[in-house]
Amino acid sequence: MVERARRPHRLIGMEYCLGDGDGSATIWSAAPDIDLNSDGALDAVGLDFDGDGLLDDAMADLDADGVADHLVRDHLSDAAYFTDDGTGTWVVSLDRGGSLRWFGLDGVEHSGGAVVDVDADGQVDDRLLDVNGDGLADRAVSAEHAFVDTDGDGRWDIKLSDGDADGKADGADEL
Repeated sequence: MVERARRPHRLIGMEYCLGDGDGSATIWSAAPDIDLNSDGALDAVGLDFDGDGLLDDAMADLDADGVADHLVRDHLSDAAYFTDDGTGTWVVSLDRGGSLRWFGLDGVEHSGGAVVDVDADGQVDDRLLDVNGDGLADRAVSAEHAFVDTDGDGRWDIKLSDGDADGKADGADEL
């Protein structure tokens, strides 16, 4: 049996949306010009988010669906990755290493990586997100539920559930 080498998916264009600072937003479309994940295919658009005058920041489409799913600051040096958490909010991602502080349902403080066991069910399947970049997890998401810290005190305030497994919350319970 002869195997053919797989060619990386070639992305023709990518859409991304950025706020304009006045409450409005603009949708942009651009052809990728950076190979961010080093797979041989262009998957990101170089921009200057942090205002340092360098095109060392990027919007990336790492799942190749034509929509930006990662914002990367300083990809040429000490990269910080942010992901769209599904609500259109860019949150600090720990995909590339790092640690966040978070509280278990019993109120005990922990620190850990991107995937932990927030609900103490014995399964390490809850993904931590830091919306405001303060190093304290604001959300924890798994396939069945999500926890949200609504007041920024580090404790989970709401548990969202997805009873029909369609990826959208069906119920919310205060904790």
